[in-house]
Amino acid sequence: MEWRDEAIVLSLRPHGESAAIVTMLTPEHGRHAGLARGADGRRGRSLYQTGNRVQAVWRARLGEQLGNFSCELVEAHGGRLIEDPMRLAALSSAAALVEAALPEREPHRFLYDRLLALLRSLQSDEPGMRWPQDYVRWELDLLTELGFGLDLSRCAVTGVTTDLAFVSPRSGRAVSRRAAGRYRDRLLHLPEFLGGAGPAQPDEVPRGLALTGYFLEQHVFTPPKALPPARNRLVQFLERRK
Repeated sequence: MEWRDEAIVLSLRPHGESAAIVTMLTPEHGRHAGLARGADGRRGRSLYQTGNRVQAVWRARLGEQLGNFSCELVEAHGGRLIEDPMRLAALSSAAALVEAALPEREPHRFLYDRLLALLRSLQSDEPGMRWPQDYVRWELDLLTELGFGLDLSRCAVTGVTTDLAFVSPRSGRAVSRRAAGRYRDRLLHLPEFLGGAGPAQPDEVPRGLALTGYFLEQHVFTPPKALPPARNRLVQFLERRK
């Protein structure tokens, strides 16, 4: 069997002297692993770096086998972030979440496209450092793709689309400041930039991650599973930035 697809490298695990088991996200074949010979060598590690976009060929005698990858580099996203620890932490977090949350070999083209957009945001030099809020929105996309999307477009109680300040932990729907009333202490905080009120302030990004993290833990990483350590490291980076 053989297929060809573009892919984003998620992880590399050494296997033998110079080979590695590489896990990638592809638009047509989902999260897919394969053995890549030479991937743990000096030249191979630069090709199979987390975040790199490659053109992949997968071959195996039977579909259920691990199979072998051979790849060519398309975009070296990972290498461009190596000198920025915070952006690299965001890349590592996104890759770890995809690898841990998505079922194997199930197509998720929407999430592939959104991950590619996040990688390009991480490399952007535009003023204002918008990538942290793009990262939060990417986690919302991940929840949506897994079937647990939040409805932040209007108030669940009144239907208004303005002054949205909270999210119901039960329904995942937005609640306006006025409608929250005496129940606001039981609701989750909705950062203004997710409620449609412009760019994020530095202290709002950790609040956004707290919101997405709550629903990831409730619906995706339930015990004994836990959020990947890479995701926790990103939260710590952004907490220190406030």
